[in-house]
Amino acid sequence: MILYEYPFNERIRTYLRLEQLFRRLGELIPRQHPLDHHYAIQTIFEVMDVAARADMKSDVLKDIDRQKLQLNSYRGNPAISEQALDAVIEQLDGCFQQLNQLAGKTGQSLTENDWLMSIRSRIGIPGGTCEFDLPAYYAWQQHSAAERQGDLHRWAAPLAPLAESIVLLMKMLRDSGSPQKVVAPAGQFQQTLPQGRTFQLLRLRIDPSTGLIPEISGNRLMLSVRLMRQGADDRLHPAAEDAAFELTLCA
Repeated sequence: MILYEYPFNERIRTYLRLEQLFRRLGELIPRQHPLDHHYAIQTIFEVMDVAARADMKSDVLKDIDRQKLQLNSYRGNPAISEQALDAVIEQLDGCFQQLNQLAGKTGQSLTENDWLMSIRSRIGIPGGTCEFDLPAYYAWQQHSAAERQGDLHRWAAPLAPLAESIVLLMKMLRDSGSPQKVVAPAGQFQQTLPQGRTFQLLRLRIDPSTGLIPEISGNRLMLSVRLMRQGADDRLHPAAEDAAFELTLCA
């Protein structure tokens, strides 16, 4: 099954982008080729760009507080394990403290590294990191894989508190939804969202063997899914057949 996710607000959209970047960084650093480590550095810069919003850190801290408040409201419920509840709240507390201790924006300490910033100023230029442009960077790429990995871990360390917080918050958001099987007649599906609940994330699973690609749109009142198929001309065309998929709304 292929999983598609659609955010209903800008905050979750940013979280999904950061989550993807942190996942990519986690895959690139353990590799050994200098090219992989080049893209790991580029990913660090992308995280810094996405997290540069002034309210980014405060949004995450507020969301952690909101989750703690909701979890504490479950205390005394016989259907809820107090031990499991304490463990999750302890995780949230740890993320809050680590993130709150960071001064300024995420990755701000890296901006004081002139060597890294010289790469950042050139990396967006096509071919801008050639050895004649950045000889010091080219020399670093000739270091052993272990040395490069050690540097990358050091540079990624200031981003870790945000990464752990985002991963935990997104896991809790995804766990809040219940999947349901739905059918899109003639490739079109619409659903009015129940009032009184603010959904933040839509998750859609579809069988890849159908060859169908969902185009999702939505707001706080309604969601719409149009199923498409890629044609021989490499363009997407509306699918006309009935098709089933799994839909999860997360609040």
